[in-house]
Amino acid sequence: MMSFSALGLDAALVRSVKELGFTRPTPIQHDAIPPALEGRDVLACAMTGSGKTAAFLLPIMHRIMGKTRGVTRALVLTPTRELAAQIEQHLGELATHTPISGAAVFGGVGLGPQEHAFRSGVDILIATPGRLLDHFRHPYAKLDKLEVLVLDEADRMLDMGFLPDIRRVLKHLPAKHQTLFFSATMPAPIVTLTKEMLHAPVTINLERRSQPAVGITQAVYPVSQEAKPALLRELLGRNAIGNAIVFTRTKHRANRLFESCEKAGISVARIHGNRSQSQRTDALEGFKSGRYRVLVATDIAARGIDVEALDHVINFDVPAMPEDYIHRVGRTARAELTGEAYTFVSPEEERDLGAIERAVGKRLPRVVLPDFDYKQRPVERFEVPIGERIAAIRSRKADDRARAKAKLERRNGGAAAGSSTPPPRPHPSRGPSAPARGDGQGAGGAPRRPSGGGSRRSGGGHGGRGQGGSGRGGGSAFRG
Repeated sequence: MMSFSALGLDAALVRSVKELGFTRPTPIQHDAIPPALEGRDVLACAMTGSGKTAAFLLPIMHRIMGKTRGVTRALVLTPTRELAAQIEQHLGELATHTPISGAAVFGGVGLGPQEHAFRSGVDILIATPGRLLDHFRHPYAKLDKLEVLVLDEADRMLDMGFLPDIRRVLKHLPAKHQTLFFSATMPAPIVTLTKEMLHAPVTINLERRSQPAVGITQAVYPVSQEAKPALLRELLGRNAIGNAIVFTRTKHRANRLFESCEKAGISVARIHGNRSQSQRTDALEGFKSGRYRVLVATDIAARGIDVEALDHVINFDVPAMPEDYIHRVGRTARAELTGEAYTFVSPEEERDLGAIERAVGKRLPRVVLPDFDYKQRPVERFEVPIGERIAAIRSRKADDRARAKAKLERRNGGAAAGSSTPPPRPHPSRGPSAPARGDGQGAGGAPRRPSGGGSRRSGGGHGGRGQGGSGRGGGSAFRG
């Protein structure tokens, strides 16, 4: 396979790539960069861990190297905050020896710095669709000089309901521009979108069936739902697992697993949709730095977490879709390194596992952990049923209302008992039962005013790159 210098990239970009420790492109980079450099539209089926970020960033950066600054020439649309921040960081590493600038635009943080990025005209914007549309409501958000549009993780954006937002974004862009379209799968709505957006594209890997990256050792641990937390703690306690991202099906299960690990003295963090931006950032950075050994996550973060030399990915719950399995386990064995993916499978999850095995074309090996008590009964339930959780919330709210009412009654009763103001005398022109003036006022005499509220769309995330050149199994391919 050819080197990066043989691809025709600017010398400054080749220098940055070499300093990052990579000497040869990954297959997606080898196939996508040349037509992208020619200005062709590209339609690529690219899996997590394939190096696709560099596959679109490098030709974009080469294209704008000799152009004047102060104009945004490229936009990268991506589904999550984590992925947007990861791409921004990767851009900064590649731009070390260039004047190229970039900024990430996503929800959960203030609009001010993002507005400055628009006004100053950074070269490359990386944005989530929702927050980008928020900016488009203001006159400063102009992308009329845009030359390149990238859709990254297009199928994930479809899954998250961003397809209408993408179409709205397109209305704000120049009609003529180059489009680089990357998707792990090609469901019918994505195929339709590609036909709308792309002109005579170069297609890459579209006939290839989705497969986990080479270098991932996959195994299945049959276990009851009740014993899953104990099995994870046992594997961690025996040091059979180094660092690990553990994926759960729901936010509630992520919280419960986090609490279980924390009680066992395991350094653990969590990331899911209900965590604040600062909490998500701390979890990711702490995990990457080694402060946390385990990161518990839901699928919202599955395509936005990139960690250098990740040892293990654990599916605490079997993903409902084979594509989600492939993306989860793709967090390890990045760019030809090696890693291990374990999946905990309860009897009721066997059907979903069967769909995954059909998708990857093989039966995954079953593993039984020696000397582990698979029949043990947990002290407390791991997952509280949703009905019970709703009932508990309603009960707490009812108790809060009752306490507030009692407090108000005590306050009003005390005020009445201590009052020395005589009651008002009736007006001479009215009888004792004459009604008081209304004048459109409420009981307290103040005019009633309607109240209202609204919500803002947000998306994207904060994350890290995790594209180092070291890790189990070696490898020198460049990823991003």
